[in-house]
Amino acid sequence: MFSVITGSAPGDVYTAPLPEVLGPASAVAAATRWTESEVGGLDPSTFTEPVLVHYTSFDGLVVPAFVYAPRRRVDEGPIPVVVHPHGGPEGQHRPKFNPFYQYLTAELGICVIDPNVRGSSGYGKEYVSMDNGRRREDSVKDIGALLDWIGGEEARARFNLDASRVGVWGGSYGGYMTLASLVHYPQRLRCGIDMVGISNFVTFLENTKGYRRDLRRVKYGDERDPEMRAFLESISPSRNADRIRSPLFIVQGANDPRVPRSEAEQIHECVAKSGVPVWYMLAEDEGHGFRKKDNIDAYQEAMVAFWRQHLLGPPCGD
Repeated sequence: MFSVITGSAPGDVYTAPLPEVLGPASAVAAATRWTESEVGGLDPSTFTEPVLVHYTSFDGLVVPAFVYAPRRRVDEGPIPVVVHPHGGPEGQHRPKFNPFYQYLTAELGICVIDPNVRGSSGYGKEYVSMDNGRRREDSVKDIGALLDWIGGEEARARFNLDASRVGVWGGSYGGYMTLASLVHYPQRLRCGIDMVGISNFVTFLENTKGYRRDLRRVKYGDERDPEMRAFLESISPSRNADRIRSPLFIVQGANDPRVPRSEAEQIHECVAKSGVPVWYMLAEDEGHGFRKKDNIDAYQEAMVAFWRQHLLGPPCGD
């Protein structure tokens, strides 16, 4: 007995004979499905299936990414994109069923791209350590290379992507990646959503709970060292907030022990001072990410409104 989850179907339970009895191919063919997961009355044939692509970054590194493209004809016009860097930093995107992705692709016509930039797990010890310490912004450059790919011939031919309508959205370390991408690529990103993201590495390391501080210092650098402290300050989005020119939506749990609310509040204050449109959602009864259904529903409704206004609509100021 085993379960199967794909990018276009939630998990279901199967049984199959042992491969050594029938052979691998025959065992798969003889599999019996025992469950039919609930999909709310939707037609599963309309769900999008992620496609694995690879693109080359600034230093020749080949970076994998999963593309969740809407099921629509090429002649319906170029497709807007949301780039979704994962948290961690040692996280990893896998092709799994995500109902909110399916909503974005089917209802809003948005293509979601999940890149596994350097620092991701699952690709070997060298790959997962390629963003350590002073190489932190190399992972941000991987997002820049993805933006190049989105505007390139392969993306146009295979998915008809619209390089003029790209947003970025991430949580935790992915929130940092969102903010850093908005800092470095303000002319190429329409907008961004930062969920419980790090905005300043020094204040993050000083204020995160003590049980995880030393672990994070190994990855990011030790803020107690004067030279490393200066470097961490120099790359922190809150110190470069004047370079963020695209609308930003900040989402935070008030009781977050990992990335304290002070990270959200300082980037909100810094970006708002520059006159850039900033939305801010604070859940008083949440921590690191949202877990309660009412809060998740409100967050997703607000995300949809934000994408409609700032990604799908005309550029801010038009």
